[in-house]
Amino acid sequence: MPRDDTVPSEALLKDVFGFDAFRPGQGEIVEAVARGENVLAIMPTGGGKSLCFQLPALMRHGVTVVISPLIALMRDQVRGLREAGVAAGALTSGNTQEETDAVWDMLHSGELKLLYLAPERLANSGTQRMLAQAGISLIAVDEAHCVSQWGHDFRPDYLRIGELRRALDVPLAAFTATADSETQQEIVTRLFDGNAPQSFLRGFDRPNIHLAFQPKDSPRKQILNFAAARKGQSGIVYCGTRARTETLSRALAEQGHSTCFYHGGMEAEDRRTVETRFAREDGLIVVATVAFGMGVDKPDIRWVAHSDLPKSIEAYYQEIGRAGRDGAPAETLTLFGPDDIRLRRSQIDEGLAPPERRDADHGRLNALLGLAEAQGCRRRVLLGYFGEEADPCGNCDLCDTPPEVFDGTEAVRKALSAALRTGESFGAGHLIDILLGNLTDKVLSRGHETLPTFGVGKDLTKGQWQAVFRQMMGHDLMRPDAERHGALVMTEAARPILRGEENIQLRKDMIRKASERRPAVKTLVSDEDAPLLSALKAKRRALAEAARAPAYVIFPDRTLIEIAENRPSTLDQMARISGVGAKKLERYGAAFLEVVTGAVETLHPTRRKLAGSNAGSVYDALMEAQVQLARGEDGTGKYLSCTNATLAKIAKMRPNSLSAIEAMPGMGEQKAERFGPAFLDVLNTAD
Repeated sequence: MPRDDTVPSEALLKDVFGFDAFRPGQGEIVEAVARGENVLAIMPTGGGKSLCFQLPALMRHGVTVVISPLIALMRDQVRGLREAGVAAGALTSGNTQEETDAVWDMLHSGELKLLYLAPERLANSGTQRMLAQAGISLIAVDEAHCVSQWGHDFRPDYLRIGELRRALDVPLAAFTATADSETQQEIVTRLFDGNAPQSFLRGFDRPNIHLAFQPKDSPRKQILNFAAARKGQSGIVYCGTRARTETLSRALAEQGHSTCFYHGGMEAEDRRTVETRFAREDGLIVVATVAFGMGVDKPDIRWVAHSDLPKSIEAYYQEIGRAGRDGAPAETLTLFGPDDIRLRRSQIDEGLAPPERRDADHGRLNALLGLAEAQGCRRRVLLGYFGEEADPCGNCDLCDTPPEVFDGTEAVRKALSAALRTGESFGAGHLIDILLGNLTDKVLSRGHETLPTFGVGKDLTKGQWQAVFRQMMGHDLMRPDAERHGALVMTEAARPILRGEENIQLRKDMIRKASERRPAVKTLVSDEDAPLLSALKAKRRALAEAARAPAYVIFPDRTLIEIAENRPSTLDQMARISGVGAKKLERYGAAFLEVVTGAVETLHPTRRKLAGSNAGSVYDALMEAQVQLARGEDGTGKYLSCTNATLAKIAKMRPNSLSAIEAMPGMGEQKAERFGPAFLDVLNTAD
């Protein structure tokens, strides 16, 4: 079906979603999708992907079906669209019968514009029949990397989407935040039958997110300190095991945080409770495995911490990308250590994937370890992996405090020699004892005190040697061998260093002891505006609780920050705040304005609908002209007036002659004669 050009995208962007302009790259994608082209868009997490199919759905005739991976994500997006005045619905297993009936009613009446479905629903033969009869004009696929067996979130049901596209013969728009070249190719093959769609690769940079890594040193205390400095802010802590989520959540609760845990071993109802709490509560911390993540659409998550190293650089990028989706400052912290590296290597080596997949997974882990052990700007390293160049960002820990480096070539050769002379059969602990000359029972029982490498590493401490071995694993010079119970073996990458053909620089570890002073948290607003921001959040929380909706559906943090900083004093000024669309201004504008000004602005409902637009100021001028001429120019004539609706139509339609004014609904000859010339003067002088 063709697009409906009656309303331009820029007008819908402001009136429905409350934004004055597209984010970089959004406009081109919206126009391509609205034209009915097949589209593959790779955009950073938090870069505004959902708008790129929601807005075209309003510009096109018919229904847009959105394939999305998680019920929580679908429900959040549907709730947000309805708050903005858009007819949207979801058919999910989590629906009540009343919710499902309401969606069917909107479909049958032709009112529905966006229909959300889980990919699993496509397995039902009745689903395609229903969609064929529903007037579907566009398929949008969120998290499209799930179609790829190379991706980190493969979902078999996504493989049916290509079949659906062929059956309905409609354009398809696929969106994802993380897709390397193999994944991109498989998306094209699976969803577009190998016919290249129009592709958009938008920058992966999220400049509002601060990047930081720390070597593990009392990791529980490191996480507790990080959270304590950000108390009251919504955050996620990712853990490598289910048990750790529960113990760390208890530790945070003991420190006075509002917190809960989440993992795949919980009952479904308990998981839904956590998802609902996280969506609705300000300042809640969820301690979770990666089971909690894809589908988290909360825009005001202020920080993400990893207590254990993620499994790949793509997983890391997606997980930290859940912070700061509203564009306001957000922070991350990732802890890592040699045990993490051993675990991730063994998971790859002991998996059932074919050799080429295991090699690719080791490469992805190597990229993440390279980021962890980076010696310069982390953002340059991260973006470099995705094929982008960048200047030093000034918003990562290594830009904040550049690391000290040293020539680690000799230390690495000593470590490699110790491993080789012991048959590559031992882990770092025993090798460090040999290098330090420690006469342990294990050393003596194997005669390793007679080795040439025994005691040659006394120039470094045990902690320094641990950092050397960790960095060697990070640079993939040594790998734990699962068949040798985790013993370290040398890789091909280490041979040039061992032979003296290459040198290597290592970092001097700047381990921040857990007992050190807590780091300062970056504030969202100035001290002067902080009390107002707190009051605005309290009002948002009250409205959200009354509506039983997530707080960010009312307004995200970014909108409240802008209100606190700009302090609008009228609804017209409130309408210019980013994120305040026409529907939300009508529903919530007066309530938030009262928080700012301490008074209620009384506007006629007709005038309130024009707030923020040029027509609003024209309406005011027309009303003033009418008041002055209500009894004629000399003040003795018969009282005449125009209705508010008539003035609003004139303000919006801008008639350019007396005859055109007379023809406006509610005017007529008598009113046109009295008010027409003054109204024309107002219209001619309006911007």
